[in-house]
Amino acid sequence: MYYIGDNMSTTVSLRLPDETVHELGELASAIERSKTYIIRKAIENYLQEYADYLVALERLRDKDDEIISGEEMREQLAL
Repeated sequence: MYYIGDNMSTTVSLRLPDETVHELGELASAIERSKTYIIRKAIENYLQEYADYLVALERLRDKDDEIISGEEMREQLAL
């Protein structure tokens, strides 16, 4: 499990296509943030989404986990 927000940091080097770096630079300028900030946030978001995906996949494969329809879900949540 990843714990995001920890105070330690490590430098990581990577290669990106020139076009991606150009778009990253434009976005950084537009939102007045550093390219490092954008990359860090993108990776943090990806890791969280992937962790959620793995939980959903595990639940989908669990034969004992009851699956209900969207309509049943709305009824249970009183929506």
